[in-house]
Amino acid sequence: MGTLDQARATQLKNIEAKTGKSLAELRSVIERSGLSKHGEIRTMLMSKLGLGYGDANSLVHFALSSDGQTAAKESGASAEDVVSQIYSGKSAPLRPAHDAVMAAVNAFGPFETVPKKGYVSLRRKKQFAMVGPGTKSRLEVGLNMKDVKATSRLSAMPPGGMCQYKVYLADPKEVDRELIAWIRRAYDGSG
Repeated sequence: MGTLDQARATQLKNIEAKTGKSLAELRSVIERSGLSKHGEIRTMLMSKLGLGYGDANSLVHFALSSDGQTAAKESGASAEDVVSQIYSGKSAPLRPAHDAVMAAVNAFGPFETVPKKGYVSLRRKKQFAMVGPGTKSRLEVGLNMKDVKATSRLSAMPPGGMCQYKVYLADPKEVDRELIAWIRRAYDGSG
């Protein structure tokens, strides 16, 4: 079992301990809710079971797949297929900025790319960044790092979200030393 698989297994065990319910019971709670949309289920789990965003999100991913893997893996779609879908249509002009961010991150060392429905999660032992369309004209780079002073470019996010900071960009030229340094700090802090 890889390090990330171990981390997911540990997170699921911690969720069981927090809720006092087995994974089968938690799946049953989700099924009985009658909800089918990921976000609605996540919100219900946060409200009903008192889970934080990350735990609720992971539990939804686990519960909606037969083996706890992402829907992309179940459908046989490659990571590139999912990324291409994210940057299709109105979001297509953002793909060069996404590619510039990924080129910079690839120089850091090993990490896992986990495509989600509307963004790409970048992980080591834990998620250090997320990259995806924020709007049809701006790419959003979410960063998980601590003790960094927010600036006019680096926005601090409210506690409890998926990322502590966000940076928005529209052009690959905005993937500059400052942004790369922030991403590197998040990468180094993630394991």
